Amino acid sequence: MNNRVSRRHFIGGATAAAALGTLGMTPGVAEARVRRAAERGIRYLPGGAPMHRAFQSQVDEYDALAHLSSNENPFGPSEKALEAMTYAFKYSMRYGYPDNNVQQRIADAHNVSRDHVLMGAGSGEILDVVGLTWLAHDKKVIGVEPSYSSVYRHATGIDASTILLPLEADHRQNIERMVDVTNRNARDVGFVYLCNPNNPTGVTVTAEEIAYLLDNIPEDIPVLIDEAYHHFVEDPAYEESLKYVREGRRVVIARTFSKIYGMAAMRIGFAIAPPDMIQEMQPYSTGSVNALARWGAVASMEDQPAADRMLAHNRRLREQTISDLESLGYECIRSQTNFFMVNLRQTVAPIRQAFRQRGVAVGRDFPPMLDHLRVSIGTEEEMGRFMNAFEDIMTNISAGTGAP
Repeated sequence: MNNRVSRRHFIGGATAAAALGTLGMTPGVAEARVRRAAERGIRYLPGGAPMHRAFQSQVDEYDALAHLSSNENPFGPSEKALEAMTYAFKYSMRYGYPDNNVQQRIADAHNVSRDHVLMGAGSGEILDVVGLTWLAHDKKVIGVEPSYSSVYRHATGIDASTILLPLEADHRQNIERMVDVTNRNARDVGFVYLCNPNNPTGVTVTAEEIAYLLDNIPEDIPVLIDEAYHHFVEDPAYEESLKYVREGRRVVIARTFSKIYGMAAMRIGFAIAPPDMIQEMQPYSTGSVNALARWGAVASMEDQPAADRMLAHNRRLREQTISDLESLGYECIRSQTNFFMVNLRQTVAPIRQAFRQRGVAVGRDFPPMLDHLRVSIGTEEEMGRFMNAFEDIMTNISAGTGAP
């Protein structure tokens, strides 16, 4: 069954109504303007803003997709965050605007002082800043593969290099081996990178393993711990690494408002690290976090009920979808995040394209796990579309009917 939904069927009426209300014209005058605009390839967005016809088709196509490819919160920011960001529009034209004291609020929420916090345009900027601070052409980053490869791409882009260890058979990171490799290359190591839980597998590194790593490598080697998904973790063996920052260890923790708080497009994240490390990183930071994101971030942190609802939704649909896939005979990696991986037992790339043709966007390739598909948790409707598409595609493949 094809579950593709097209907004094209009703966008015209909604657009015309928005144009009439916003422009404040009599119906006849407004309708004539909308009609003339359409003849020139222009359509109106809700609120009366014009949009070119060619771009409107891209918007329609994007909005019709089930977005299960990028580990996003499908519901977006909470109502309180939206209210705060709407309020912050009043500062759109200003430079030195009030930012709702976001940096201090983040520090307070993590029981550190303000000088332990560095803001960034998403945690992605924080990861780049760490690379610029401690890597050079003769330095290496130690990590695993697959993991969040942006760190490794950035390293090679600035003429540094990587030493990437494979995951174990159970998809865990081998911390003892990481310690050994770090010590054998200690003179050349810029920093060690841990994504915890790991992306794309969703598997955690335990508190005991983090302690072992930090206690058994040279104390002057920075360790970057990416905790983008820490809110989702329920594994009792897991522990956030904030205590090491408070102890003054050479640890940088990267976090984001993109996941649990649904602010991916707003671009706001932060680092928590000892003040001396923050000072080392500061010259490489742009500080390019906008006013709306700053106000929305504070409101998000203060709206725990919204976060709890998202966590409950995510847990229920993740486990339900994994159970459905396993009932069809497909092995899934047990995840502590808002995504999971399913083993398709064959190359994922053409199957991913088949999902796209059915209006479902799923995760990219993660070498060397090219037979595993990463699936983000969306709305209930989106997960239903995913399962319908999955059964259709895999049935076609099993039947040998040609293209999936």
